[in-house]
Amino acid sequence: MMDGSGNSLATAACSDGTKRRVCYFYDSEVGNYYYGQGHPMKPHRIRMTHALLAHYGLLQNLQVYKPNPARERDLCRFHADDYVSFLRTVTPETQQDQIRSLKRFNVGEDCPVFDGLYSFCQTYAGGSVGGAVKLNHGHDIAINWAGGLHHAKKCEASGFCYVNDIVLAILELLKKHERVLYVDIDIHHGDGVEEAFYTTDRVMTVSFHKFGDYFPGTGDIRDVGYGKGKYYSLNVPLDDGIDDESYQSLFKPLIGKVMEVFRPGAVVLQCGADSLSGDRLGCFNLSIKGHAECVRYMRSFNVPLLLLGGGGYTIRNVARCWCYETGVALGVELDDKMPQHEYFEYFGPDYTLHVAPSNMENKNSRQLLDDIRSKLLDNLSKLRHAPSVQFQERPPETEFPEADEDQEDPDERHDPDSDMDVDDPKLPDEPSRKTPSTSIQNIRIKKEVGENELKEQVCQCPTIFPVYWVNLNSIALNLSM
Repeated sequence: MMDGSGNSLATAACSDGTKRRVCYFYDSEVGNYYYGQGHPMKPHRIRMTHALLAHYGLLQNLQVYKPNPARERDLCRFHADDYVSFLRTVTPETQQDQIRSLKRFNVGEDCPVFDGLYSFCQTYAGGSVGGAVKLNHGHDIAINWAGGLHHAKKCEASGFCYVNDIVLAILELLKKHERVLYVDIDIHHGDGVEEAFYTTDRVMTVSFHKFGDYFPGTGDIRDVGYGKGKYYSLNVPLDDGIDDESYQSLFKPLIGKVMEVFRPGAVVLQCGADSLSGDRLGCFNLSIKGHAECVRYMRSFNVPLLLLGGGGYTIRNVARCWCYETGVALGVELDDKMPQHEYFEYFGPDYTLHVAPSNMENKNSRQLLDDIRSKLLDNLSKLRHAPSVQFQERPPETEFPEADEDQEDPDERHDPDSDMDVDDPKLPDEPSRKTPSTSIQNIRIKKEVGENELKEQVCQCPTIFPVYWVNLNSIALNLSM
């Protein structure tokens, strides 16, 4: 693709010289969902990202799919039946008649009821599960920027998240792969995913996050998993202002060791963009290139890779980031000068893809980083190499009513401009900084109260994994074997 001056906007820059088969899930309706006036979560950012992909010429290099909505039975592979039923039936008009259910399922201020809520959940979950299906059938990388909602629990909403599409996608990947690695670079701890797989050695979760008086309050370095899952949860607690160099001084040695020891058959990378410098709810200082270096590094292992979205509340920077990271997935470098498109005015006054990080203080000292790295590498040394898994029976594939892409005419896959004619509703200005509620339910955590005192909080809902175990047995897949 060329810009107005004749310069290429996307050029080949694949570091390892290997072309990847990349698919991308997008529904043109996703940008129409609206959490409400003043709410920081804006699905419109997904449409802005898509517009950039189209005008940088990246869609022509992707296999583009509209996600099939996740069915109720698909969502219930992880979530409680009554919770899914509530999401399906509640509406803004009826919610006042369901006060007890709203409280029970933690639906309210942070996770409001809005028009089309259930369809929104079906769409973003369908994209993530669909991406997992594509990986199971031979794609190298699958992308769903609408997914990555990592806080949702088995029977409650949390942190702007209603359905945990990540857990559902990992379950799909486990149908084919003995081990799946989950890596989370959102500024918030990936608590919902960690909790779901806390007692199994078939899924390793690694979360890099702000820790200390910050939502959701979990993710202590001492939280390592339980039972057969001990040491299969890795938490990297960080402080304000971490920059690219400091972040990579932990990310690469830790993930490199994880890949060596755990040897996953597939990787899920949650690319929450609230860890970028200047995010409205964040306090890190990563550049877009620094954030994308995590994608580049995971790509280099040549293991099936599912890229998902997540947080990100300065929406112009979210779109910048996920566009650039799509280019990284494809192995192309994008021109910093942004092409003209329908959301061009969002990116002024510079109209560039990259933005400079700030001069904020990095509170992560070299000693702190060294201590964290040393402790977590020690934890990894306690793992037995690559746990073996014996399948009783191959679980059935999730069925989607779509043709095998190998049978399709590549020239008829997608019209890059077909999703660009959606009317853009007037949206309110982005809100000023607001910290989400720090209430924690449905999880068992250890939280510091005093200097040495620990207070244990116990969930109201039954612990997820025993119920989850039963569901998995019903599809003949035993997670902790």
